[in-house]
Amino acid sequence: MYARVMSTGLFGLDGYAVTVEADTGRGLPAFDIVGLPDAAVSESRERVRAAIRNRGFEFPVSRITVNLAPADKRKSGPVYDLPILLAVLLASSQINCDISGAAFFGELSLDGRLRAVNGALSMALAAQEAGIKRLFVPLENAAEAAVAEELEVYGAEGLDSLIAHLKNERPLPRARALDFSAEAPLYPIDFADVKGQLAARRALEVAAAGSHNLLLVGPPGAGKSMLAKRLPTILPPLSYEEAVETTRIYSAAGALSRRDRLIAERPFRSPHHTVSAAGLTGGGSVPKPGEISLAHNGVLFLDELPEFGRRSMEVLRQPLEDGEVTISRVAGALSYPCSFILAAAMNPCPCGNYGSKKECLCSAAAVERYLSRVSGPLLDRIDLHVEVAAVDYEAVSDKAKGESSKAIRERVMAARELQQRRSGSAAANARLSPAETREFCRLTEKGEKTLARAFETLGLSARAYDKVLRVARTIADLDSSELIDSRHVAEAVQYRALDKKYWLRR
Repeated sequence: MYARVMSTGLFGLDGYAVTVEADTGRGLPAFDIVGLPDAAVSESRERVRAAIRNRGFEFPVSRITVNLAPADKRKSGPVYDLPILLAVLLASSQINCDISGAAFFGELSLDGRLRAVNGALSMALAAQEAGIKRLFVPLENAAEAAVAEELEVYGAEGLDSLIAHLKNERPLPRARALDFSAEAPLYPIDFADVKGQLAARRALEVAAAGSHNLLLVGPPGAGKSMLAKRLPTILPPLSYEEAVETTRIYSAAGALSRRDRLIAERPFRSPHHTVSAAGLTGGGSVPKPGEISLAHNGVLFLDELPEFGRRSMEVLRQPLEDGEVTISRVAGALSYPCSFILAAAMNPCPCGNYGSKKECLCSAAAVERYLSRVSGPLLDRIDLHVEVAAVDYEAVSDKAKGESSKAIRERVMAARELQQRRSGSAAANARLSPAETREFCRLTEKGEKTLARAFETLGLSARAYDKVLRVARTIADLDSSELIDSRHVAEAVQYRALDKKYWLRR
């Protein structure tokens, strides 16, 4: 006997339709799964066999062949347990129900209960695109899968309730999609807690308004990490499309906690400096998203930047430019989005006191070796270089609260709205193409002269020229100015001057 059940698979961030075919025929008893299964899929045989017996069905004593089509694409994970079991029961005539227009996925426990799987949202969207009308998933995945609005999604706790629904005995309730809130989330930290550091606060506001990368350089205890951790609190709330995309990434990575709403907070990822290059970009035979993709639509914070491995730092160069990372493996090449704000922090020397009021204990050679760990090409891709000086006693002892994150966020959102109206897209100034930079970054005559003088004096590269222009555009947007004036250019150039102080001899 032959049976066919529709399912879905996951490759990277993209789901795809899978047809699970089962054939029970004469021959020595065997249970084979073909169609390029990995170890987890091959182990489905034992889970399916135990679940069938423990739910009161008979496991067919025959030659069973299960094919996962398309057969030329690698199948991974336990998502095919449920459709394989249903295909076997249908092929052996132990159940008889209409599953036309329906798809199934889920991991089985040995007693027939259904366990959640990763990537449910991506697979549900793939099922919707393939014309599937009904989708049956583990109960824990139901709300996530129901974000695919055109699907009827049903969540089942186990095999008994699912088969009862298919037989029209006990209908399952239709799942409700994860909620979404367009309001800014409440953060336990706030810029009001920051003492002093007016210049650094201003730089973070500019970074948030234009989605610019920034580097904070200063002695230990100056507040670099504290400032960077507050950057998400002044970013605009996630849009619905951004929330869905972010949730898809976390779901595929297995990092999505079981929740009743889409991810509404801007991600903030802060990997340890021992992280590998694969840990940043994504790794595995079928690579899962790495830290830079988990930071998509949010902030990637690299504390103690020179302590990161050289290869780990250099893999950031292409993603910072393109907003996506492409990973090639034997199973194929896949791309993950990684449009994030890079916030990095470092000391100016190994002891941390170089250039400050305290005595530096490092030799000139040691300082140069330390700074040389950050390459020129990577430094050139960071828009804002900001010096964070040690806070004096007067600022630390001041009882007055600083400006709140809410007040700063309102200015940031106003600047972002100007950018959207100007370009017609949600892309911030840092993401402007060269053609858009020439079109939208119009300078006054004084601004043009200031930029020309800075270009010659500082010896800026062509990339740095574009970045200065985009930063100046953001500063002008915060000033509600359509044209970029000399004061906007001067502030933008100031953010490119710090590397001349510390990296002058390179």
